[in-house]
Amino acid sequence: MSLTERLYEAARPIWDAQLEHPFVKGIGDGSLPPETFKRWVLQDYRYLKEFSRIFAWAVAKAQRLESMGWYAQVLNMTLNTEMALHRSYAARFEITPEELEATVMWPTTRAYTDFLVRTAADGDMSELLAALLPCAWGYLHIGQALADGAPPEDQRYRDWIEQYASDEFAEAGDWLRTELDREARDVTPEKEERLREIFLLSSRYELRFWDMCWNGESW
Repeated sequence: MSLTERLYEAARPIWDAQLEHPFVKGIGDGSLPPETFKRWVLQDYRYLKEFSRIFAWAVAKAQRLESMGWYAQVLNMTLNTEMALHRSYAARFEITPEELEATVMWPTTRAYTDFLVRTAADGDMSELLAALLPCAWGYLHIGQALADGAPPEDQRYRDWIEQYASDEFAEAGDWLRTELDREARDVTPEKEERLREIFLLSSRYELRFWDMCWNGESW
């Protein structure tokens, strides 16, 4: 198996738990109360702003020109396209841009994004990729799983599923997995264990993010 396949197998119980989470299942069958989903919209907006910083670090640390260009393109798309789409999507839940910007990061969002940015800043390229993949690949995993079921009646949830199950999202996930396998093709067992630790920690934060949005949090 490739490194990314081994990482996936190590994290499979956590990823399976995400698919069984009541928040995720509520998106899939349309039963999730909109007020509960709004927690995700607000916290994910703050998450995306910090997530963008990882791609800025990736541009700086990538060795190949092709890789630098790809990360720069994703950074530009996230900041200037995806954030705008998130604002328009939030409006469908009656959330204003001002409310998005004023949202306070909840503890799990803060801890997760601090871990991601610190790993991107302090680690090498393989560690950066191991940290971000459970988000980029994990949402594809969830989107594709939900797309296999009957679409929810709420068009807002249906659009959410279609976005993360899209071919474009799948292509990005494939590219990132290929990058990690290339960056880490000659790693030592000790280094692979470090990447596994990072990948599992990000996967656990992904699961905790659903818990946070389901239950709510405060400082």
